[in-house]
Amino acid sequence: MEQPPLVVGVDGSAGSMQALDWAVDAATRHGVRLRMVYASRWERYESRLPSDDEPSPEVVAEERVIAVAALRAQGRNPAVAVEADVLPEEPLNALLEESRHAVALVTGPSGRGTLTGLLLGSVSLSAAARAHCPVVVVRGGGANVRGEYGRIVVGVGDPEEAPAALRFALREAAARGCGVEAVRAWRHPAHQSADHYPLPTGDAIEHEELAGRELVEALREPQREFPDVTVHRTVYEGHARKALVDASATADLLVVGSVRRRRGFGLQLGRVSHTALHHAECPVAVAPQE
Repeated sequence: MEQPPLVVGVDGSAGSMQALDWAVDAATRHGVRLRMVYASRWERYESRLPSDDEPSPEVVAEERVIAVAALRAQGRNPAVAVEADVLPEEPLNALLEESRHAVALVTGPSGRGTLTGLLLGSVSLSAAARAHCPVVVVRGGGANVRGEYGRIVVGVGDPEEAPAALRFALREAAARGCGVEAVRAWRHPAHQSADHYPLPTGDAIEHEELAGRELVEALREPQREFPDVTVHRTVYEGHARKALVDASATADLLVVGSVRRRRGFGLQLGRVSHTALHHAECPVAVAPQE
């Protein structure tokens, strides 16, 4: 049975071209096919073409986008098997359907006509929240996107969502030959609303030690699966959101987990994942735990 492809959404924007470059490199590392898709609401399907011989301007533009993307991918690595398709669908619906048969889905932070470098675009956010496979949103500084730090950061949150994030992070680190920093945040009950924490007490030390034991336990199975990956454990008192965004400044990838509710509606992202997608300084992967 043929292995599913890595899917990347392209739309001609600078962000999607950066995502395409990242996806080509990822397909190379993992030895998988790369599938590029360009989805749009093709109004031309609802109107008559100018003539049987002359394509509409929309058709020409869409075909140009996918052709340029294919040439860019082949130029970056001719050895990668690339396929391209233009889909007559809403972008989000197309990406969610593609995610059913993909090893992962890659998108840029925002599409054409949106403010890049600010908050995440609605299509990328919704795809990260609802896709059936891991989603990587390629954002952040040039050094982070190029993978110059040699470090992947993974947030180890609730036991329900941590396994998928840890497996994704260690698998990616094994392919890259780099290390992983596993971060587990904890809050002392007495400090939940405090801006400045007092010196550690015996009770605080117990909470910190418990978080450390939980981190070790969460890593046990993933490290057995990827024994050659070096993992550094970090226990942090404070908000996980702040810890992970701060750590992303010198990371090549930030991995967070998400639990998919089979009967859930709306965006299925926790506050940590949501913050990471909007504010991380490196590419962010959301690994769903079904």
